[in-house]
Amino acid sequence: MLCYCKSQKPFTECCELFLTHAKNPATPEELMRSRYSAYVLADAAYIVATATPEQNSSEELELIKEYAKSIEWLGLEIVHAKADQVEFKAYYRDGQGVGVQHEKSNFLQVDGMWLYKDGTIYNTKLERNMPCPCGSGKKYKKCCG
Repeated sequence: MLCYCKSQKPFTECCELFLTHAKNPATPEELMRSRYSAYVLADAAYIVATATPEQNSSEELELIKEYAKSIEWLGLEIVHAKADQVEFKAYYRDGQGVGVQHEKSNFLQVDGMWLYKDGTIYNTKLERNMPCPCGSGKKYKKCCG
């Protein structure tokens, strides 16, 4: 099975290594991809463990898990990745239809481990002529739009 993060690698050779703590992400992009996979799998413990103390709230474990399970995650697109920042679009389907979470995330390296620090969320809409994020191969307007 290919990884949820759309890296085109098998899950066992990609994000599973991070989610099972067999390996630490070496870059912010790897951490971002693994956090996306954790949301797909509703692995709230991983989400909390890979955030800075300011973002890290074990009290929110159930809320994170509930949120992750309430959405059908459709795919991840890395727009741009640099030293300590990753811009991404996470496509999803919820009770209101298909949407996109577009964020520029900041990461911090603490004791050799990359952690999610914070991010800026953009109000991005799906374009009618873009490929549908559901993976059908059709244009968005002819599929989920």
